[in-house]
Amino acid sequence: MALLAAVEGYPARLSVLPGEDVGLHVSSQAATFSVEVARIGAEREVVWRRDGVPGEPHPIPADADAEGCGWPEALRLPVGEGWRSGYYEILLRADGVEGPAAESRAFVVVRSPSPGRDASIVLVHATPTLAAYNDFNGTSLYENEGWKVSFQRPIARGFLARQGLPDARLCPPGPTDVDLVSFGAYLDDNGLSGWAGAAGWHSYERRLTQWAERNGYALDHATGPDLELVPDWLERYRLMVSVGHDEYWSWGMRDRLDAFLAAGGNAAFFSGNAVFWQVRLEDEGRSMVSYKYLAHERDPVVGTDDQRLMTGMWSDPLIGRPENATIGVSFKRGGYARIGRAVEHGSGGYTVWRPEHWALAGTGLGYGDLLGTRHGVVGYECDGCAMTLVDGLPVPTGEDGTPASFTIVGSSPAHLFSNTPERTDFPARFPLPPDAPGDLEFVASRLYGRADDEARARLWAGNAVLGVLEHPGGGTVFTTGCVDWPFGLDGGDEQVEQVTRNVLDRLGG
Repeated sequence: MALLAAVEGYPARLSVLPGEDVGLHVSSQAATFSVEVARIGAEREVVWRRDGVPGEPHPIPADADAEGCGWPEALRLPVGEGWRSGYYEILLRADGVEGPAAESRAFVVVRSPSPGRDASIVLVHATPTLAAYNDFNGTSLYENEGWKVSFQRPIARGFLARQGLPDARLCPPGPTDVDLVSFGAYLDDNGLSGWAGAAGWHSYERRLTQWAERNGYALDHATGPDLELVPDWLERYRLMVSVGHDEYWSWGMRDRLDAFLAAGGNAAFFSGNAVFWQVRLEDEGRSMVSYKYLAHERDPVVGTDDQRLMTGMWSDPLIGRPENATIGVSFKRGGYARIGRAVEHGSGGYTVWRPEHWALAGTGLGYGDLLGTRHGVVGYECDGCAMTLVDGLPVPTGEDGTPASFTIVGSSPAHLFSNTPERTDFPARFPLPPDAPGDLEFVASRLYGRADDEARARLWAGNAVLGVLEHPGGGTVFTTGCVDWPFGLDGGDEQVEQVTRNVLDRLGG
C-alpha cells in the first residue's frame, strides 16, 4: 500500500474552465497546510497559492474506492480567467511535517473556453484508466474483484509524480527487469502505489506535453469523460491525441470519437492497450463501473435491451463493437512485450515495413530497420491486428474488425500472458493462482467460446503495430500500438521525435 501523507485531498471535479471555481476536499493531520497550484508544460508555472489553510482530519470510509471519501470542502480553488488550457498540479503541504509524508498531489485539467481557437490539437487525458488503477487506501479495479471506482478520492502516491529512479517505468530500455524486481523494490522503498508505473500523468501525458510545448506545439487539454459529458468541443479541433495507457472507454466516449472521425477529424493514439474495456460513467461522472473479466456473468445489463453497454472488452460478442473499427488495432491481437515471459529479450523497437510512408518521412529509416530501440519504446502493453503477408509485406486480414484501409507501417512481437497449471507468463511480482485464466485464456474463451490449444494458438502470436487507419468519413487515425512511446520523446530519440512531428504536423495542421 502506498504511503499516506499527513495531508491528502481531491477536487470536486477533474475538468474545469477558466473563471470557474472548484471545491477542494482535504483531510489534514496538521493544524494548517498550504496549497500551491502550478501549470506543468514546458516549465512549471505557479499560478495560485494559499498558506495557513486550517486543517482537520477525516476518516477514510471503507468503501472510498467505490463511493468516494465524502470529505467536506476545505476551500475553493478559483480557476483564473487567464489560465491556459493544461494540466494543473495541486500540491498540498502539511505545516510542521518533514519528509515524504509532508506533501501530496492532486490535479485539475483546465479546458479551453474557445476550443480550437488557440490550438488545433487537444490531448485527452486517460483519467478513466488512472481511476481504474488508483489504489488509494489499497483498493482499485485490480484488487478484491472491485467493479466500481470513484473519482472523488485522492490519487495514490506515484501516479502524478515520482523521484529517485531515472526514467522509472515498468519496462526499462536495455536488459529488462521482466519480473519487476527492481521496479517493484523502487515502488516499495518509496512508499508508492504498486500500480504507479501503469497509468497516470507522470509516466505518460507529462512526457508528451512537455516535449510538445518545448518544440513549439500548442496543445489544449481535456479528460476522457469530457468526450461523453461535455457537448460541442471535440468537433472544433483537427486532432485528438491519446497518450500512454488509455484502456477504459465508455459508449458515449466511443460515439463522440467515431462521429469526429466520420466528419473528417483525426486522432493519434501514442498509446497502447487502448479502448480495450468498456466502462459506464455514473453519478454524473463522479464514478465509473467496470466488471471486466466477470462482466458476462455479473453485469446487470446482460440479457437486457442495454446489453451493448456491458462493461467487458469491446470485442466481446455480447457488445459487438471491436475497438479495431475505430483505432485499427486491439490488445487482443497484441499483448505484452519485455515483461514476464512475453518477448523477454525483444529489441524494444518496431521493424519497419513501409519506409516510404509519410509517418516515417525524415527518419532515414529503411525497410527492415528498427525504430525506437534506443529507449525501448515497445514494452509493457501492446496493440496489434490479425495480419497476413502479401508480397512479403503485412496487411490486415480483417477477421478481428480491423478495416482494410489500415496500413501497417511497423511491428514488433508481443503476446498475451497465458496462465495454466503447467506454465505462467506473468511476472513474479504479479502471480496468478495456477487455476486462474490468463489474458490469453480469457480472450480466447470470450471470442471463440473455448480456451483449448487451438483457440489459444489463434491469438498467441501478437504484435505491437504502428500504423495508420483511413476512416471512410475522411478522418485519419495514427497508432503506435504501445504504451511506452512517450519515453522515446522524453529520452530524445530523434527518430521517435520525427515520427511524432510528422503526425502532429500532418493531422493537426
